[in-house]
Amino acid sequence: MDKQKQVPIRMEDPVLRVKCFTEVCHGYNQEEAMAEANRCLECRNAKCINGCPVAIDIPAFIAAVKKGEINEAATIIFRASSLAAVCGRVCPQETQCEKLCVRGIKGEPVAIGKLERFVADWAIANDVFPSEKKPPNGKKVAVIGSGPAGLTCAGDLAKRGYEVTIMEALHEPGGVLVYGIPAFRLPKAEVVEKEIANIKSMGVKIETNTVVGKSVTIDELLEEEGYAAVFIGTGAGLPKFMGIPGEQGGGVFSANEYLTRANLMKAGTANSLTPIMRAKSVAVVGGGNVALDAARTALRLGSEVHIIYRRSEAELPARAEEVHHAKEEGVIFNLLINPCEILTDERGWVRGIRCIKMELGDADESGRRRPVEVKGSEFDIAVDMVIMALGTSPNPLIAATTKGLAVDKWKCIVADEESGLTSKAGVFAGGDAVTGAATVILAMGAGRMAAQGIHEYLMGGDK
Repeated sequence: MDKQKQVPIRMEDPVLRVKCFTEVCHGYNQEEAMAEANRCLECRNAKCINGCPVAIDIPAFIAAVKKGEINEAATIIFRASSLAAVCGRVCPQETQCEKLCVRGIKGEPVAIGKLERFVADWAIANDVFPSEKKPPNGKKVAVIGSGPAGLTCAGDLAKRGYEVTIMEALHEPGGVLVYGIPAFRLPKAEVVEKEIANIKSMGVKIETNTVVGKSVTIDELLEEEGYAAVFIGTGAGLPKFMGIPGEQGGGVFSANEYLTRANLMKAGTANSLTPIMRAKSVAVVGGGNVALDAARTALRLGSEVHIIYRRSEAELPARAEEVHHAKEEGVIFNLLINPCEILTDERGWVRGIRCIKMELGDADESGRRRPVEVKGSEFDIAVDMVIMALGTSPNPLIAATTKGLAVDKWKCIVADEESGLTSKAGVFAGGDAVTGAATVILAMGAGRMAAQGIHEYLMGGDK
């Protein structure tokens, strides 16, 4: 075995997978996982841990995998993460833990994410969820939102003995894990539902169809319903648009709406009560993971799909693995172009998208070269659906209905970077509601930090 290269991961055939929502990556079996684990050098000063937002003891769990002690590996991981099977699939390890792996200096880093997934999947298959829970301490905490930040915060608080209730606006818990990320990247019944069930097994209650700010306010939770603290993990679900002509036309969707219909409402199935448009040709505007999720979903629903992105492939914010999979499946990448108008027919329905060519100029504040329009280079692409995947911002409802809760100019909740405490006593926040749209693992890290902050706040500094 070449120690400089990762053990290859088995994948679903692209020809077959574009016709269904079967998971693309099959994951390691135990023999493959142990072989990959044996590539780990077990560094004393393990930099990989510094790259993990929830601080999993990576060398320790990999050492357990090396020995075939998978239950021990699960115990180590679950001390830091309640959503390991999720993270093993969607976390951008290549820019976090694996980026800091010493093996990556002269070869490929250890496949930390794939090993985490193997351990978590083994735990699900064997009905193992090792958690160390303290006795009840008599204090109630409300968590708003059942996405990755809320679930993580709730799980960590439950381990500390708190009585935790999650309040979720939709009819199913999971947040972006159920409405945003497609099943071909993150299976729902086999992974998401199992991990939520594990969190509920620690005593966490989940109330669905509860819109905080409408059904009940944060002030009422604190003043009338006996909650000692509240965590806001409502994410960023308000979609952004470009403001170009034709954007109000029939057949224009936000990626949020399109993915929610396809994933949570199961609009792609034959008996769904929620319709979804099945277009001949689709333009997805954007280059992030959400854009690729929308593009690959549309592909599976029978459309020809174009990604329209104003920078080059080197600047695509989506994970390289997802770009590779999209190309394998037949997504067409139209790079260095930007929409300037959505063309509609006499009925107001999309018939095309007018774009202008771009070239890269000087670097902007993000460090990427700024795209500049090439004058007179407009051209049209014939499509009958446009999906805007340009990012999201927090829903303003929570801030508008909570006294003394400060937000910034982007309508994000202002919270302390080390504890998650907001401007309102007893109220904490984290994840996309604070930072704007980011990754699942960063939201989990924020939820974990806030759980610690809530514990210290309620217990007078007790760690």
